[in-house]
Amino acid sequence: MVSSSIPQNLAWLYRGISEIFPNQSDSSKTSDNLDYLLKTSEQPLRVKLGIDPTGTDLHLGHSIPFRKLRAFQDAGHTAVVIIGDFTAQIGDPTGRAEARRQLTPDQVKANAQTYLDQLRPVLDFDTPGRLEIRYNSEWLSQLALKEILGLLATMTVGQMLAKEGFAERYGKEVPIYLHEFLYPLMQGYDSVAVRADVELGGTDQKFNLLVGRDLQRHFGQKPQFCLLLPLLLGFDGVNKMSKSLNNYVGLTEDALTMYSKLEKTPDALLPDYFELLTKQALDELPENPRDRQKLLALDIVSQYHGAEAAQAAQTAAASLVQGGAASSDVVPEYSLADLTFPVKLFYLLNASGLCKSSGEGRRQIQGGAVRLEGDRLTDTDLEFASAADLTGKVLQVGKKKFIRLVP
Repeated sequence: MVSSSIPQNLAWLYRGISEIFPNQSDSSKTSDNLDYLLKTSEQPLRVKLGIDPTGTDLHLGHSIPFRKLRAFQDAGHTAVVIIGDFTAQIGDPTGRAEARRQLTPDQVKANAQTYLDQLRPVLDFDTPGRLEIRYNSEWLSQLALKEILGLLATMTVGQMLAKEGFAERYGKEVPIYLHEFLYPLMQGYDSVAVRADVELGGTDQKFNLLVGRDLQRHFGQKPQFCLLLPLLLGFDGVNKMSKSLNNYVGLTEDALTMYSKLEKTPDALLPDYFELLTKQALDELPENPRDRQKLLALDIVSQYHGAEAAQAAQTAAASLVQGGAASSDVVPEYSLADLTFPVKLFYLLNASGLCKSSGEGRRQIQGGAVRLEGDRLTDTDLEFASAADLTGKVLQVGKKKFIRLVP
């Protein structure tokens, strides 16, 4: 994190930052000092964050730069969210072992809407002047070939091959397509188009953010400041949080699922999770690791579901640990309409997602881990004749996995 003397009123803006460039230590050049700009600017700064909607689900790792963007909003500045509806059709090659699959405009548009819906608990969408949402097709789709050639002329192949992933792919003779070279230039041109004063990004985006500075300078603008934020490790403590690795907490997960995951956060990850995902005073956290886990879970669930739902999730999670039934208002639901009756219990466990396969379902039944409305079920051949036998009941596997069966 940044180790510089930060005025108290700017501390929240700098919390969790990994790197700022230009470097803040050169205090003789006030024009290259973000502290000075923040304290003296008479106009709100334009703080840019770009996202390419290449998927549909966001997790807590994705939320980190948006939380920082909200901190700038709360300090009176303007958040400029760039929806990369044009660049998403290329796909960011950063850290990729191969080229991304290109998306259609309709896919990108649908994904973008889901992103914005998930970000409503994080950003200030309501205060006038605090948020601009821009789509980069607005300017990128209008570039003529002459202008694209001008962008390409600002970088050499050698510079491009210095980008993370390109050199490795080139050395392994994995194809690098020419359109991938356009990606950092187009993302950088976004900063020119919106006249960004500050850009936020993950530590893996440094190359792209630097290109933005270079292009602003090329077009006669003052280069933006760049703030890099760390990539959040998932619960395995090794890999970046990722849905594909199942080490994540999704922003749209129900309160109890979110709480149950977070209250098991490994001790080694707690300092970073508190710093990056909460506003808790880091020098006032509970000494007991278990109390810190509960506080973290309660805080984050409150952000996305409200304090009342978070308290209910905490109570339900404690009840599950003790073998009791969960509170009805926080139990995830599964629709029985998706099944054909009669249905075997082991098949229901698999179809509902409580078990990864019917075989696992059988093993969980045999091991005594399956309960229906609190009653243990041990017959691996148990069959339900109709949905009426299950409607409204809670089906549970172990202490943490459960669903309410609905019509």
